[in-house]
Amino acid sequence: MNIFWFLPTFGDGHFLGTSIGARPPSFGYLRQIAEAAEDLGYGGVLVPSGRSCEDSWAVASALSQTTRRLKFLVALRPGTVQPAVAARMANTINRISGGRLLLNVVVGGDPDELAGDGVFLPHDERYAQAAEFLQVWKRLQAGEEVDFEGRHVRLKGGRLYLFPEDAAEPTEPQFWAGGSSVAGHQFIAEHVDVSLGWGEPPPAIAEKIAGVRRRAAPAGRAVQFGLRLQTVVRATEAEAWAAAERLLLHVDEAAIRQAQETLARFDSEGQRRMVALHGGSRDHLEVSPNLWAGFGLVRGGVGAALVGSPENVAARLKEYADLGVDHFILSGLPHLEEAHRFAELVFPLLGRRRGPDRSVYATMGVMGRA
Repeated sequence: MNIFWFLPTFGDGHFLGTSIGARPPSFGYLRQIAEAAEDLGYGGVLVPSGRSCEDSWAVASALSQTTRRLKFLVALRPGTVQPAVAARMANTINRISGGRLLLNVVVGGDPDELAGDGVFLPHDERYAQAAEFLQVWKRLQAGEEVDFEGRHVRLKGGRLYLFPEDAAEPTEPQFWAGGSSVAGHQFIAEHVDVSLGWGEPPPAIAEKIAGVRRRAAPAGRAVQFGLRLQTVVRATEAEAWAAAERLLLHVDEAAIRQAQETLARFDSEGQRRMVALHGGSRDHLEVSPNLWAGFGLVRGGVGAALVGSPENVAARLKEYADLGVDHFILSGLPHLEEAHRFAELVFPLLGRRRGPDRSVYATMGVMGRA
């Protein structure tokens, strides 16, 4: 399994839906999480994007200089930047990081936030825009001088002069993207290397994997699959479920109602599926063995967590892997402590050695961190 962690560039804390015990996303704190993730043996980190987040490109660029091995999965938002500009940004980060940039194509799901960023296209048209964007991007990265007249993307004489060909490790796979709608699945099948979904019960994940594979088959494309999950792991089942309930200690019905009203305006099929897991109610939050929908009561994005003992959480991850999931992006509150906890408790059960491959450091002639 390829296991990534998460950088909370919008803030961190001990509880959901409250500022009590909150931690701001200072660079020092994000650096602690990134360096811990690298030292613990995670393959990379997801750097989120949104108007409440620190800029993902700036954060990844800075943290690439405090780490040596960690990869950064950074949001690429086609509606907010032109392909030639974004390609230059990506190539720069790839050069200075030694090829550790991965790109998460995000078309967005909140019409209000999108409008604030100057994007007014409806849901399916945003995927059409992203498809044109990637067509131009790939031609630019192939060294072409590009003239392009599309419905959403237009450029004349577009060209790149600096490429990441000297990167120590070429970025593979280059493009990730989420999408649960028909338009999202088709876009992923035609243009993306890794289909990234939010945690749902295994039958729903199996159905999504089959749908993408079916659409990718005519073009002979082999898409990989990733899953984004929260985690609450403790030494025993009882301790884990108690810790999950404690996350909601400061959440009342008014907070849940307000959050669900906000999420109702989203046009994201993935967000709709997250809301459907719990329906805005605290009742029956365990929607599948060890899969808890409590996060989604008061926050958007991934709303489901694996909760349980190390043995049961490892078993659930293996079930997803057996369905075809190649990559897992995990997180937990607070992210620094939970990165350690998950690696210490679960990595050994997955056949993973906790900590980095020291041969990498030996090869580089590095005996420790300054």
